Formats: sequence, C-alpha cells, structure tokens
Amino acid sequence: MIRYALQCDDCDASFDGWFGSSEGFDKQVKAGLVTCPSCSGTAVRKQVMAPSVRPSEKSGASDPEKVFGKLAAKARQHISENYDYVGDGFAEEARSMFYGERDHRPIWGETTNEEREALKEEGVPAAPLHPDFTPKKQPDKSKLN
Repeated sequence: MIRYALQCDDCDASFDGWFGSSEGFDKQVKAGLVTCPSCSGTAVRKQVMAPSVRPSEKSGASDPEKVFGKLAAKARQHISENYDYVGDGFAEEARSMFYGERDHRPIWGETTNEEREALKEEGVPAAPLHPDFTPKKQPDKSKLN
C-alpha cells in the first residue's frame, strides 16, 4: 500500500489517500473515482512528498536508546577533551569570564540551585548538562598524595 498526500485543485483542501500502487492511483484518478472529501471535486493531484524509508534492523538506527547512547558518548568525549573541569567553582569562573576578569574558555562543573539562579538573573550564559552528557569527573589533584 502507498499513502499519498493529495491536493484538491477545486477547493485547495489537503488530504491523504491509500492506494495499492502508483498505477492504481493513476487509474482511479482518470476514472474520476478519487474525490475530495471537502467538496467532492475530482480535480485531485498528488502533493510533493519525502519518501518514508525505514532503517534496516541491522543498522541499529531504529532503536532510539542506541542512537541516544551514541550521541551521549560523543558529547561526553567532546566535553572531556575540549572543556576545562572547574568543579564547584563553576559559578565563580563563569561570572569572571562574563565580566571580563578572565579569558573566555569552555568550562564545565557544578553549581547549587541558588548559584544557577543568580547566574541566570545576572545574564551569565550557562546551562546545566544533561546527566548522560556529563563526563566522568576529574580528580582534585590538590587532594592526591
């Protein structure tokens, strides 16, 4: 079965129709059997449509959890390789960069709810990372032997 998005040239209504084949659609239109549900007109044509293609089961693309897992792993890797972890000093670092006291650089870390609200009120651009995108925290080197 093929589903077509259809357009009535008489009243400009859009609707869907199911047909056994492309030939079946053409034959039914030619015979005047395809009618508009709004005005009963027979000046019906197919609209331009994108194909609906299902991924194969082997591709893994049909499993949203796998797709999200791959995306999250890439995000974690990107953040751990390109952002500096500043721990619970995130709010202070973000604020210092915002006010020009420190050079801008990509950072990530932790804040309390109060710190997050204060940053928001000051207009400091910061957003929480989704837990699945958060890299493994780096150890505090000052506390190592």
